[in-house]
Amino acid sequence: MVYRSPNKNRQKVSVITLGCARNLVDSQKIVGHIQNKGGVVTPIDQADVAILNTCGFIEDAKQESLDAIVELIELKKQGKIQKVIVAGCLAQRYRNELLAEFKEIDALVGAQQLDRDAAPDEVSLTPGHYAYLKICESCYNNCAFCVIPSIKGVFRSRTKESILREVERLDERGVKEVNIIGQDITAYGMDLYRDKALAALLREMIPKLNSIEWIRLLYTFPSHITDDLISVIAQESKICKYLDIPFQHISDKILKRMNRKITKAQTYDLIAKIRKRIPDGCLRTALIVGLPGETDKDFEALVQFVREVRFEKLGVFMYSREEGVPAYAMSQQVPRRVKEERYERLMQEQQAISQSLQSRWEGQTVKVLIDQAHETEAGVYLGRTACDAPEVDGIVYAHVVADAKKKTPAVSVGDFARVKITHATEYDLIGEVI
Repeated sequence: MVYRSPNKNRQKVSVITLGCARNLVDSQKIVGHIQNKGGVVTPIDQADVAILNTCGFIEDAKQESLDAIVELIELKKQGKIQKVIVAGCLAQRYRNELLAEFKEIDALVGAQQLDRDAAPDEVSLTPGHYAYLKICESCYNNCAFCVIPSIKGVFRSRTKESILREVERLDERGVKEVNIIGQDITAYGMDLYRDKALAALLREMIPKLNSIEWIRLLYTFPSHITDDLISVIAQESKICKYLDIPFQHISDKILKRMNRKITKAQTYDLIAKIRKRIPDGCLRTALIVGLPGETDKDFEALVQFVREVRFEKLGVFMYSREEGVPAYAMSQQVPRRVKEERYERLMQEQQAISQSLQSRWEGQTVKVLIDQAHETEAGVYLGRTACDAPEVDGIVYAHVVADAKKKTPAVSVGDFARVKITHATEYDLIGEVI
């Protein structure tokens, strides 16, 4: 999104965001700060200064960030920009190494700190009809493979009052969907209120909403999901029946090595409870293959788990060996070739499952939030169901077709439409607006 200023003497800054939606929220704060200081945010080809908000979570994310730094430095050498500022997780984690490697970097800014009491009326970098609402930062869990606590510090929740003020502003702005995010939103309140307070927060939030019709919960930790939270999701129509629960594995041995604080039996019990109490729900999970010590038997248990549960959405990651966490020094590191084979096998299993589950949508009429018009095909819009989070899940291709009476349905970006699904692919849906 570009913000222009009539004052051409103002410093022009481009903010480039890598990584997850939590980083996007941090970039919104950066943009707001720039504008408050009199600057103007522009595309990179118009900028004097480039701020790169990096991710440093796993090896692939680090490499993407490093590649982006090299590209910006090259632009600086060519005289197309004047300064390069590197911010975010990579800068927080590798400050000294980056300064030694890249002399052309003008400044390093670490990860943004969460202000517990602030209700930022910040610049939005998302389309106007949906927003991300960060309610907490960092994590209690200290998983053996994860660097987040070392980057983000101790877990911090925002106050209930600040969150409610922000969501009311979003509602007044006409936002239709709010995605509640954090590394572990199910731990919300454990630091401030000595209790898991997400369910109570949602119950207080929902009566205040008018424009907002969808509330989506992203990144929930399995051992922190309470019966009360399951109940509020099941009962409240504004909460999407969508749970993003990164189970990571099912082998008790690997779960213990991961320090996940949940067992195979508890995992199956939780899933059965959710399926029973939210029968129309969608489960998304993330799994890791190749943790040190993962045997063929452990992996086959994971494959069987995927076959049995039949997750609506599933992401697979190859274990990334990160220094500074317990898994780095574990024995029995799995060769990359084996990790790649396991990744491909699991994705193939899920592809067949997803195709089967998607086919159940055919013939149904669903509520779709229209995100944008198709770039090249007239009369086609791209949207999402309540089972699809922005950027990470599937798309509904909504075709606008005149009916028998030659009446054409009205469709507007940012509004909801009713779409009859005519065809399903592995991940996307195709239908007609009615």
